Amino acid sequence: MKRIAFVFPGQGAQAVGMGKDFYDSHEGAASRFRQADEALGFKLTELIFQGPEQELKKTANTQPALLATSIAMLEAVKELGVAPDFVAGHSLGEYCALVAAGVMSFEDAVRTVRARGEFMEQAVPDGQGGMAAVLGADREQLGRLCRAVTSEVGVVEMANVNCPGQIVVSGSIEGVKAIAERGKEAGAKRVVPLEVSGPFHSSLMKPAADRLAGALAEIDMKDARIPVVANVTADSVLEAELIRRLLVEQVVSPVLWEDSVTWMIEQGVDTFVEIGSGTVLAGLIKKIDKQVKVVSINSRESLAAFAAELGA
Repeated sequence: MKRIAFVFPGQGAQAVGMGKDFYDSHEGAASRFRQADEALGFKLTELIFQGPEQELKKTANTQPALLATSIAMLEAVKELGVAPDFVAGHSLGEYCALVAAGVMSFEDAVRTVRARGEFMEQAVPDGQGGMAAVLGADREQLGRLCRAVTSEVGVVEMANVNCPGQIVVSGSIEGVKAIAERGKEAGAKRVVPLEVSGPFHSSLMKPAADRLAGALAEIDMKDARIPVVANVTADSVLEAELIRRLLVEQVVSPVLWEDSVTWMIEQGVDTFVEIGSGTVLAGLIKKIDKQVKVVSINSRESLAAFAAELGA
């Protein structure tokens, strides 16, 4: 019995023009983009389709832009009659999963991730925090190195456990630099600094988590209709109040993507459908398990190919 998971990308997947072909050809998708503009009170869709890229890359814009694009594409996917057994998203993508599972309304999700982006941008003054991708390191050894550097130099923690050999660290500029210099101690082949506006998914994001808790408290959330695999626990969750708590924790906790995908495979998932801009998650999933089938729906062509495969 085939089991399917819908997965949604996070920050870094954005591109000017994403979703435009769905907007032009699919009324359900176009209405989602229009709803996003209305919910935020400004022309987010114009920014998504026309740029400028610098503006789209700002965290407070990127987050609602990616959410709107993924959910617009989901509207088109729904028409194929495919029902997922699980949903999951990478960091921001978790909010797309929650909309797909009926936990939050689309409008609430758009407004929440806009606020989340602002809180994250404001949590740490510019130039005081950063992130870096550590390639080829052993997870246990990197964890130990992060703890050593945190006590000796400055805060640095594992932020995204993406796939074997790719872990992102986050923290103070000094801490991240020290990991770059000492990465070999954890078996790292390379440490690549990331272009981000803050030390996301680290304890330095505590001010953002506190503010997000306040914003989420105002939102009506329902129990999930489809199990959502949470970033924080790499396990499925259905209860609205637990989801609310985990969303706050997610801001200061590592995204356990590798563990989440492995867990879904253990539950019998053999097909992952990535819905949204780019193919970032498809690449990570293939590195976690080469045997599973991964489909990326990011254009009308890819949707048509998937439909043909299903015989829809």
